[in-house]
Amino acid sequence: MISTASVVALLLGVGGALGLLWPKAFSLRWLLAAAALVALNDILLTNVYGRLPDLIGGQWNWQGKLLALSATLLIAALPGLGWKAAGLTFRQEAGTLRSALLVAVPYLTFFLVLALAFPADPASVEDAAFQLTMPGFEEEPYYRGLLLLMLSKAFLGRWRFLGVDWHWGAVLSCVLFGLAHAFSFSDGQYSLDPLIFALTGVPSVIGVWLVLRTRSLLLPVVLHNFGNAISLLV
Repeated sequence: MISTASVVALLLGVGGALGLLWPKAFSLRWLLAAAALVALNDILLTNVYGRLPDLIGGQWNWQGKLLALSATLLIAALPGLGWKAAGLTFRQEAGTLRSALLVAVPYLTFFLVLALAFPADPASVEDAAFQLTMPGFEEEPYYRGLLLLMLSKAFLGRWRFLGVDWHWGAVLSCVLFGLAHAFSFSDGQYSLDPLIFALTGVPSVIGVWLVLRTRSLLLPVVLHNFGNAISLLV
């Protein structure tokens, strides 16, 4: 709870500072909505911090992931948002497939090489099933879908780079993804693992680029699950 509260405070602090710098291209309402979404996602992922009984069981957090995914889909369907706007569509923006594949192929190759160079321990059926589904199915609609959409409404300024229109919300979504994996609070101390932050933050930038380019979460979901599962399958 302290870790999540700290991340929410960081988002509000940095986001608010950016809003003060560019007030005409800033919506406090949408920043607050994004901060509330961050808190809600963590509450559901943790099964309300362990207070909900685990009805699914298993070694992995199936229930927390499914609860978080359900909330993302329901909220994304609300007026003013929408599944299509959040990238929840199979349809790719016309003329983007070639450039998307030029990014996807090196991404897949990189994780395949890592898997071959650093073999993982033998995986159970549940290990493979979880890594082939839940990480991409839950995290991409949340981070690169709904959260990115809310933050894009909070920060209206745009700059063109590498063929897509970036905004401060896109940058913050990548930072939040890295922090979710590398930042924690325990035993009265904060900790941040720079290596894990980089290994999650950089793929997040690629995922955001793909969504901004193709207007779809399809490729980010496939790449995410491939990156998580390939070491268990080779």
